[in-house]
Amino acid sequence: MMEKKEINIAIGTNIKQAREQRGMTQERLSEMMGIGVKSLSAIERGVVGISLTQLKNVCTILGVSSDRLIFGPSQNGNVNDLTKRLERLTPAQYAIADAILAKLIEAFQLNV
Repeated sequence: MMEKKEINIAIGTNIKQAREQRGMTQERLSEMMGIGVKSLSAIERGVVGISLTQLKNVCTILGVSSDRLIFGPSQNGNVNDLTKRLERLTPAQYAIADAILAKLIEAFQLNV
């Protein structure tokens, strides 16, 4: 029997946690992914790895970032975490985020 890889265990655990947080069963997620329940179970247990295509699909279905599934939930949720995420955006994505943040700040100032 092959030894489980640490990365597969971590990603599988993170997928399971994200799935459970959304109240989704393995049956439902596997159906939406187009794979069998046994295959999803093997991924969640870290017995097998997940392909990039499947990872992207899981992110879309569960509404989570790949960072969340690869690195786990953010422990700090602070400005540094937000800054790191913003730095990875394309210029067009950054412009959208900047506009959204400006509107949020404006809305908060109206409520002060």
